Amino acid sequence: MAIDGDWNIAVNSPMGKQESKLSFTSDGSTLTGSATAQGQTQPISNGTIEGDAVKWSASITTPFPMTLEFTGTLAGDSLNGNVKAGSFGSFPFTGTRA
Repeated sequence: MAIDGDWNIAVNSPMGKQESKLSFTSDGSTLTGSATAQGQTQPISNGTIEGDAVKWSASITTPFPMTLEFTGTLAGDSLNGNVKAGSFGSFPFTGTRA
C-alpha cells in the first residue's frame, strides 16, 4: 500500500491530543514530505518506508524545540505507531488518510 498523499495524525501526549497534517511522497524506500502543526509547516527528515514499516523525523519549536522521531505501521488508510519526543519519552499516534 502506498503511503503517498495527505494524512491526519494525532499524538496522544501528556499535553493532550496533538494534531498535525502530513504530506508524504515515497520513492523506493525514501520517504519525503512535510508536516503542518500549530500553524507551521516543516519538512520531514530521515524518512524511510520498507514494506508497511515507516519512519520519519520532524523538528518542532513549540512548546519546546526538539526533534520528534516517528515509527509506525501502514495498514491501508491507517497509520499507527509511536513518536519519541526527546527526553519526554514516547507516545502513541494514530493517523488516517485525508
